[in-house]
Amino acid sequence: MTRGARLRELIAAPELLVMPGAYDALSARLIARAGFPAVMAGGFAAAGTLLGEPDAGQMTLNDYAGHYGRIAAAIDVPLFVDADTGFGGPNSVRRTVRAFSRAGIAGLFMEDQTMPKRCGYVAGKGVVPVDEMVAKIRAARAAREDESFVICARTDAWSVLGPDAAIERARAYHAAGADMTFVQGADELADLTRVCASVPGPQLANLSHASARAQPALAAVAATGAAAVMYPSAALFAAAGAVERALGALRNDGRFAAAETGFITAAAYNGVVDLEAFVARDQ
Repeated sequence: MTRGARLRELIAAPELLVMPGAYDALSARLIARAGFPAVMAGGFAAAGTLLGEPDAGQMTLNDYAGHYGRIAAAIDVPLFVDADTGFGGPNSVRRTVRAFSRAGIAGLFMEDQTMPKRCGYVAGKGVVPVDEMVAKIRAARAAREDESFVICARTDAWSVLGPDAAIERARAYHAAGADMTFVQGADELADLTRVCASVPGPQLANLSHASARAQPALAAVAATGAAAVMYPSAALFAAAGAVERALGALRNDGRFAAAETGFITAAAYNGVVDLEAFVARDQ
């Protein structure tokens, strides 16, 4: 079974698919080892990790393909990723789908923002005409070399044109052939419930810590009717906080002791990176 086929199974299952976000290959291994059946990787975390910059549309297709490819190679579960706007028109979308698929990725979502795109929680966004996004969805479908590769269409119209327009766009994107739709900005449970009731097909929920909102319980998210939920920045924020605390302890106390209770042990780390298997292959 391909990774795309497995991701499709998970999306179609009665249980809510929970996908924590990886910011690199190591965090992806930690997510998979924790028992999650799929991993997602987003542009917010990629820009922060690779560039130390905010998510403002400066990442390229090649940046993402290499980054996501390393993540996909580190895990055995499906990887679902952020493809920004598809990096251009239909021909660019075609390149994106094929590059990501060949990198071992199971599926992607792309958005209907104008360029330069923004993080979904940053002001100044615009959205392209519906027909332009529909053309990209059709191009993505036609570009698939593996028919199981999942194509999710995201609309950012909620904060630009209003909830009604966002729902209408999601319906149009489903009609154009998107396997799953994602209404960015429908973060409140009541809003997500409305989207799930109004738009055909599986819906993706986004619980990003970049929104600075309180996180609802998974049971409440499942009750909205969403098929999947992602936490794109949770691991990134957890790691950044832990590193800050550890370095603060070293600066203030001259040693890491105040922070070491949160450290992973050397033996546990070696297990995460599968040191034993590498040594065995060398022998």
